[in-house]
Amino acid sequence: MALSTTVLAELRGIVGPSHVHDAAGDLVAYARDATPLFSHRPDAVVFPADTAEVAAVLALATRCGVPVVPRGAGSNLCAATVPLRGGIVLVLTRLNAILEVSADELLARVQPGVTSAALADAAAARGLLWVPDPGSRTVATVGGTIATCAGGLRGLKYGVTRNYVLGLEAVLPTGEVIRTGGRLWKDVAGYDLTRLLTGSEGTLAVITEATVALLPAPESTNTGVAYFPTLADAGEAVARVIRAGVVPATLEFLDRACIGAVEDFAHLGLRTDAGALLLFGDDGPPDLVATHLDRIGAACVEAGAVEVTTAREVAQAEALLAARRCALPALSRRGGVTILEDATVPRPRIAEMVDRIDAIAARHGVAIATFGHAGDGNLHPTCVLDSAEDHDAVRRAEAAFADVFAAAIELGGTITGEHGVGAAKLPFLAARLGDDQLALLRRIKTAFDPAGILNPGKLGS
Repeated sequence: MALSTTVLAELRGIVGPSHVHDAAGDLVAYARDATPLFSHRPDAVVFPADTAEVAAVLALATRCGVPVVPRGAGSNLCAATVPLRGGIVLVLTRLNAILEVSADELLARVQPGVTSAALADAAAARGLLWVPDPGSRTVATVGGTIATCAGGLRGLKYGVTRNYVLGLEAVLPTGEVIRTGGRLWKDVAGYDLTRLLTGSEGTLAVITEATVALLPAPESTNTGVAYFPTLADAGEAVARVIRAGVVPATLEFLDRACIGAVEDFAHLGLRTDAGALLLFGDDGPPDLVATHLDRIGAACVEAGAVEVTTAREVAQAEALLAARRCALPALSRRGGVTILEDATVPRPRIAEMVDRIDAIAARHGVAIATFGHAGDGNLHPTCVLDSAEDHDAVRRAEAAFADVFAAAIELGGTITGEHGVGAAKLPFLAARLGDDQLALLRRIKTAFDPAGILNPGKLGS
């Protein structure tokens, strides 16, 4: 939909003329996010400076029936910020202040445009830890991390974003400003709207401030790596680690294809003859970390590991972590389009799920490499295509991932563990939730957003 000159004039009056972009060239960059194959150009991009401006924009949009898509850095991988029905992309990166870091209360107050890395650095300067650790943490905003309930490498031991959101300031589509939760770890007054908004992907309200929990920074960390003949052996090692009473801070895996891609890309000295790699690590008092890593290494050997190595210094530990963090860019070098997906199964069924993924890939004639979070069953099957213009290859990849999601559900899992639903997973949401629960989501959406302007075509639509 094209915005009228009246609406554009009102937007410029709210945020200032320089913070409303509607030239064709300016709109292209906001037609998509980090998700491939999804694109739709907005009619305007608006950059508010504070909560009052956000409220005024939303009230205007509701009054005029204009869709609004809240956006941070656009680093999500589920097309959550693609403006499927045009309208306004509301970019929150100007709200980028760290308002408070309290060591006494173990919390921080931040605006949504603060990056996850910036918050982590501010917390670390006070001897504290911001736990959520998405792969795009250097650019991902805290607002986006909360909106998608992002995860990361620390999920097994520490949980995900929702475990660290204490309170929110949010603007409803009609312009009212609400505050949910607060500074307290214990607060059961009323419905838990903080949890409801966490992971709502900008469909219910626009987050303008967050109060988040921090933890004392661990005294030390260390990392190790184990190589296995097969992914099934690595899966057995994970089970043995958990049975041994160790809950590692890091427990990640790469399959054979990922190991080869990472080594070609980063030259880290990985063993490319292995069928699977298990990256493990822990944090805490040095003696306890050493004990835990020894027990993890022993469990890996018992499960059939052909080699187990523990980092001897910080640089080596960082290099091992880099092997996991660079899996996506390493695979992306192999083609023009990289489809990184996200499915989760119960931890004991990881190896079975990867076998299913391999069979699905062969059936559809596509190449899929898989890496992910072995500790919590969250897998990232990744397909690299030569070009988005190869429509047959795109069709086969999409059919393959539909089967992957169906397999995850069949094995007792879910269609997304941390990326979110967005537009990419919406076709599979009914299979995961069922019709009755999906209808409830729509009723909740209507209660928050009676005009249906917030991120239409996504959750609850």
